[in-house]
Amino acid sequence: MDTDYTIEEKYLRAVDKLSYGRTTKGLKLLNEIINNDPLFARAHYQLGIIHYYEMKDYQTAGYHFKTCMELEPSFPDNYTDYLDLLVFLNMEKLVSNVSVKALNTPGVDTAEIYSLLGLFYEKNKNWTKALLNYQKAFMEVTINSDKVDIEQSLKRVRSKMKHTLAYTYQVTE
Repeated sequence: MDTDYTIEEKYLRAVDKLSYGRTTKGLKLLNEIINNDPLFARAHYQLGIIHYYEMKDYQTAGYHFKTCMELEPSFPDNYTDYLDLLVFLNMEKLVSNVSVKALNTPGVDTAEIYSLLGLFYEKNKNWTKALLNYQKAFMEVTINSDKVDIEQSLKRVRSKMKHTLAYTYQVTE
């Protein structure tokens, strides 16, 4: 690696490599950055992305997302992916803690955070909280395709609520 590059330039090169599907080269550059400057939060974020979505190494992804959040808590992009991982892994305490931090961070996609919270509660069959969070997501959404997804989520949860009530009624009869 050319030592004339600043850490930021190496980071931008790594992101560029990743955007063109050159994950191996991007990963190598990001690891070099972390070796030279372990406090470079955004490199941890990109490593979290690679480990979560590409390598399916959830523990390492969680480490990098958490490290990024601790090093640069005002970096909004990290929260959505970190919370997505936590919801996927059904980590209730962390979902709660990270979502509170996310919703208090300027620039965070609040609609996506509420949508992920809705999904978390839906997966845990807490229909009331799921519905509440999907409704909050609906009120925050600004992208039409995301609005359609949230409407489908609301419809799905309402259907599950009706089915659960009908099932409960039949069982107790």
